[in-house]
Amino acid sequence: MSEARDAVAFVGLGKMGLPMAKRLVEGGIRTVGYDVGPAARDSFAAAGGEVADSAAVAVAGAATVILMLPDSGIVESVLDDPEVVAALAPGTTVVDMSSSEPARTRALAERLAARGIPMIDAPVSGGVARAVTGKLAVMVGGDDADVERAEPLLTLLGTIYRSGGVGSGHAVKALNNLMSATHLLVTSEAILAGRRFGLDPAQVLEIVNASSGRSGSTENKWPRFVLPGTYDSGFGLRLMLKDMRIAVALADQVGLPSRLGADAVELWAKAAEELPADADHTEIARWLDERAAPPAGD
Repeated sequence: MSEARDAVAFVGLGKMGLPMAKRLVEGGIRTVGYDVGPAARDSFAAAGGEVADSAAVAVAGAATVILMLPDSGIVESVLDDPEVVAALAPGTTVVDMSSSEPARTRALAERLAARGIPMIDAPVSGGVARAVTGKLAVMVGGDDADVERAEPLLTLLGTIYRSGGVGSGHAVKALNNLMSATHLLVTSEAILAGRRFGLDPAQVLEIVNASSGRSGSTENKWPRFVLPGTYDSGFGLRLMLKDMRIAVALADQVGLPSRLGADAVELWAKAAEELPADADHTEIARWLDERAAPPAGD
């Protein structure tokens, strides 16, 4: 594979990474992808992307390296791999679009900067559907010059929202998901209670969405994934729980403990113990329903 300093290396071709990498290819960007899963690599190749057989081969000669991986530990294992270290040229911009831990992101950025490699963090929100259409919300943290270099690529994936210095994007993403998960939890409790009272959940949602209780859970998750019983938003329950824990830990670090958030984490953790390993995060609603006591009188 020939090296070209205008190429993008995309590491992590999972449920979100694959459609995002495809967006770059569709935008005319030479993109070299890598994933540990052969099926993911094959899917990317079928979409017109170039495929590497290792992360080190993918990043060799790339001007920009994008990572879309499950957590900070995996991001660090890739970027600290000796072969990747040797392949990453000074001046290469690293963009971590994973849901990583803010403090670890800052520490990683410092290690890379010492080697002349700038890093920004750019986690996303919007799910698989918006990854496919390029309408993600992209939360970007980093120095202005570094962000500007990556901006033409990121705009192919969605709308950029600047959050501050490096690590700030990951902080906002975790806090957003803590809010989202807590919304979904209380929304599910409320609608399930209403159903037991004899209310039609679809009608309740229609009214709430015209009222002050509306949220992404009432406008999107319940109508699209819970009411139809598909539970297939594409975002895993355990990934949501991981982000929630990052946010609660961040609150503790800054001296503002998240009491409600901690309670929500406890419930989501219980659901994670009892649901299958690949459970979608919207299955929290089904879990609440199934574990509830029978209605009075039954």
